[in-house]
Amino acid sequence: MAPVREVTYGLLGRTLGHSWSPKIHAALGSAPYQLIELEPDEVTPYIRSGNWKGLNITIPYKRVAAEAADVRSPRVEALGVANALVHLDDGRIFADNTDVLGFSALLEYFCRERLETTPRAMFAGKKALVLGTGGAAQAVSYALREMVGCEVAFISRSGASTYENLLELHADAALIVNTTPVGMYPNCPASPLKDGVLEQLPQLQGVLDVIYNPTRTGLCQQAERVGIPAESGLAMLVWQAVYASELFQGKDLDGSLAARIIADITLETGNVVLIGMPGAGKTSSGRALARMTRRPFIDLDDAFSVETGIDPATFIKTYGEDAFREQETAILKGYASRAGLVIACGGGVVTRPENYAPLHQNGTIVMIDRNLSELSSKNRPISQTRGILKLAEERMALYRDWADVVLPCTGSPAGDAELIRRSLGL
Repeated sequence: MAPVREVTYGLLGRTLGHSWSPKIHAALGSAPYQLIELEPDEVTPYIRSGNWKGLNITIPYKRVAAEAADVRSPRVEALGVANALVHLDDGRIFADNTDVLGFSALLEYFCRERLETTPRAMFAGKKALVLGTGGAAQAVSYALREMVGCEVAFISRSGASTYENLLELHADAALIVNTTPVGMYPNCPASPLKDGVLEQLPQLQGVLDVIYNPTRTGLCQQAERVGIPAESGLAMLVWQAVYASELFQGKDLDGSLAARIIADITLETGNVVLIGMPGAGKTSSGRALARMTRRPFIDLDDAFSVETGIDPATFIKTYGEDAFREQETAILKGYASRAGLVIACGGGVVTRPENYAPLHQNGTIVMIDRNLSELSSKNRPISQTRGILKLAEERMALYRDWADVVLPCTGSPAGDAELIRRSLGL
């Protein structure tokens, strides 16, 4: 992307890729809003001479932004990093750190909705572990210390507290906050913590991840598996934008805007993942749903054929089911990390536990429950070899365990699609 020299509002960084910021700021009224990619030697000159009203700053330029400003908020003075700049009426540049406020809003929401309390009531005087030591980590730690009263320990790959000695030094942690990029799209659903760590923290009450893509990060899914409340960073992203937009526009905004934007993005980015027995109608109803909702449709069996050059039935007959499942998982991970899709899975996707996390990270998993007597085994080698009743015996409990929603087959693809649409509020 060529550097944009004249903007009203924008996001400045080195490599931005896809960002929800233009959509969010359009809804907030701080538009037009552009993405501005600059090299390190271009940043300070642009900030000092650029024809802009307000800028958000992302990695790796938050420290440079603080240094380039004429006036700094107490938060910026304390942290040395800024993520929001605004031109004042007298021409000076004011720097603030709305990440602090955005994280505080995320923590307030998390405690209210998931823990039915307030941050201070739950975490004051307790230990919080902040994974990472960068600009986001500093903002999070400031909020935890100054606004909540937490004892904060930073966890990094080197230094006094590391991922290796975390359990030895910090078994009393009540809260974990990830501020590293580990687990961010497209490298998801990875986690900065090894499996089994969370189970060994007996006082742990919650897990937060400032990453917002995917919706459910690897760390959040680890917490979910052991019954620890968790939340990823979409609310932080939106709320820090609200505070930045108020700064840009010089006025207070309606607080309900944030909730509406979060709901809109969640609805737009969420995948609909269809599972169920072979022949249950996942492909036909998925296509109908995609047309209704104007979403891209992915049939994983078709994707398998395109990517391997062999259709699943032929592949299974030639190389066996185990080899097919390995390839299916690899292909599934690529599509499941994307957003806003309707995905129809093969009937056996639930036989590999490792498929759940990728599908769950951005998706609502819907089981289409069709009467077994209506299922056909035509062109389905596994159904023909094992029999529909045997497959149902092996898989039905898995379908129900994986599904967020179980819907009965209505008898037509259009009927199934409409039932799914209404059930998910699409």
